[in-house]
Amino acid sequence: MIRKELYIFILVLLTGALTILNTGCKKDILFSDGALAFSTDTVLFDTVFTTVGSSTKRFKIYNPSNNPVEISNVQLEGGSNSPYRVNLDGISGTSFESVTIPGGDSLYMFVEVTLDPNNQNMPLIVEDSIRFNTNGETQHILLAAWGQDAYFYYQDEMEIYGNPLPNDKPHVIYDYAFVDSAQTLDIQAGTRIHLHKNSLLFVYKGTLNINGGPAQQDKVIFEGDRLEPFYEDVKGQYYGIYFQEARSSTIDHAIIKNGTAGIHVFGDDPNNTNPTLTVTNTEIYNNSSYGIFNYSGGVIYGENLNIHNNNLYALFVLEGADYNFKHCQFLGLGTDGNQPAIAIKNYFTRSDGITYVGPVNEGAIHNSIIYGDGETQIVYDTITDNGSINIDYAYTYNLIKQEETLQSDPGFSNNLWNQNPGFEDETEMIYKITSSSPCIDYGTNAFAVPFDIEGNARDLGSPDIGAYEIP
Repeated sequence: MIRKELYIFILVLLTGALTILNTGCKKDILFSDGALAFSTDTVLFDTVFTTVGSSTKRFKIYNPSNNPVEISNVQLEGGSNSPYRVNLDGISGTSFESVTIPGGDSLYMFVEVTLDPNNQNMPLIVEDSIRFNTNGETQHILLAAWGQDAYFYYQDEMEIYGNPLPNDKPHVIYDYAFVDSAQTLDIQAGTRIHLHKNSLLFVYKGTLNINGGPAQQDKVIFEGDRLEPFYEDVKGQYYGIYFQEARSSTIDHAIIKNGTAGIHVFGDDPNNTNPTLTVTNTEIYNNSSYGIFNYSGGVIYGENLNIHNNNLYALFVLEGADYNFKHCQFLGLGTDGNQPAIAIKNYFTRSDGITYVGPVNEGAIHNSIIYGDGETQIVYDTITDNGSINIDYAYTYNLIKQEETLQSDPGFSNNLWNQNPGFEDETEMIYKITSSSPCIDYGTNAFAVPFDIEGNARDLGSPDIGAYEIP
């Protein structure tokens, strides 16, 4: 009995001691009574098209104290009616309660915006703010976006807004917009066309005439619909301009950039007496595949083109098609794996397993620059069909970079081989020749074009080769 009572006494004593020890070791968590710090005081979105969502921006919320801090409330002040959307540490919402940040730590907050149409031609700034209440102190982060209204298309005929298209505000294409069979669309100087991801302008058996001007403000510009600086040089933001069996069309003084295939011509209207497409005074660049893709019977005539920094080819001809270019620049610079500038292939094996072969009845390039990073800038891949197939080629008075020079080939005459064209600044993509370039005065008047890509008069007696005439 004594042993039992002694055991109970000792157990109670130990339990009490542990309780006292645990109570004595426990410390209250001491929260900071200070304010927050932020990586910015304003989240600014550059011009965003109405109805088109922005990219995601973020900022950091810092706790500069060594102790944890509790944010009693974070509030998107516009609430559910705000065009902005916020996410705090992985959680979306418009209001957040009792958010704790450990001492010396931080959280990310993410912000996006989608603006409603403002029925104005000029951009309008749209603002909101995020309010932080911490230890009785209120702090704000300003949200600001420039919203630009536009004409929007989703599987629509572009003629619905008039012919020519108005140029008072941009045109934004989702999926595709089209010029239908037997219809004609004129696009006037200064018009801007923006295409959403994977979208295209589709000319189906119709006619498209793009009529830009030499001044920068008069160019007709095709680019993606994301206008934030990050997207300024991102390739593959949309598909391109697609001509299928189109009636004779024209593109003059345009800029086509950041797509997949800047211009894609498929076939030709058999009733055309002029080329399927005549493209002049135009810069085509930074596309994820091709500058110009001419497929299965298309006919393209070009003057004063500057085609550069496309991932694959500046010019790609597939399954036979015709072309004639004067005073152009086909540049395999900035390509994926030193691809050639020009690739000509007269056949294509389609998904049905049948190989289709087509002729190149005209394949001419004159007074032009064909140059790039790789050693070979012109490649041919051809097969015969029942023993014969027509592959025409005529390259005269060009500067050509080519590992195997072809002086003895009658299809190549009076060309400059493997010389540096002497561009102003390849790093900055300024492909205008300088006064020391071998291209100066080397062209022939037989294929001279009166004005260059900038509208400057050429010396027709001894023109410079390439798209630019240097005084």
